[in-house]
Amino acid sequence: MSDAAHDRTGPVLAVFAHPDDAEICAGGTLASMAAAGREVHLLVLTNGDRGSQDPAMSRAELAAIRLGETQAAGELLGLASVRVLSTHDGDLQNTPEVREAVVRRIREVRAETVLSCDPTSVFFENRYYNHSDHRMAGWVALDSAFPGSGNPHFYSEHLGEGLGVQEVQSIWLGWTNEPNHTHDITGFFATKVAALAKHDSQLSEGIRFFEEFLGEDATRAGATVGVEHAEEFRVLELS
Repeated sequence: MSDAAHDRTGPVLAVFAHPDDAEICAGGTLASMAAAGREVHLLVLTNGDRGSQDPAMSRAELAAIRLGETQAAGELLGLASVRVLSTHDGDLQNTPEVREAVVRRIREVRAETVLSCDPTSVFFENRYYNHSDHRMAGWVALDSAFPGSGNPHFYSEHLGEGLGVQEVQSIWLGWTNEPNHTHDITGFFATKVAALAKHDSQLSEGIRFFEEFLGEDATRAGATVGVEHAEEFRVLELS
């Protein structure tokens, strides 16, 4: 991996499926990028309205709760903006309509880097297989970054609104089985956990469970490059 992964300074757009995905997958990285002076934005593709095991919970009420949690977490991470789409949890598809929203946001924030999750990672050991929304979010992010946002013939109506095409220069994919970049988040792990704790509606097992689980993973990743905590990514340098 070249030093380009460290040298980028332009805006970042994180694209994830659910309101708490960014914190779990890349919270330390997003916080560290923001602290380093990069303009970091978050686009959540579903409203999280099925994120409850309580059959009496109103889905509309849950979506409103999760929007507030996402905004609070984003503020703690130091994000420049947070936007949540109205797509229902579990219904995410890689459609032209969804890609339009992502391409629009890439062009609006002039994203140099798009950060999402690796859609090719389906099975994790023998314990878990990846949520369909997670996989779909990764494909949406990739297809929106290329060829979408840099080509004037994709969503050309944007140009009439004053938005210019935007060439994404790098893609960072977390939750990957093929990492090629380990990002030092030493000093930002506590921020990651504190941001995740803002998603109180999702913490039936308490934040301590996630702190321990994510801490073990961050410590393991950090040990591979000689730092305290890290997050792993498959990074694609497009230019």
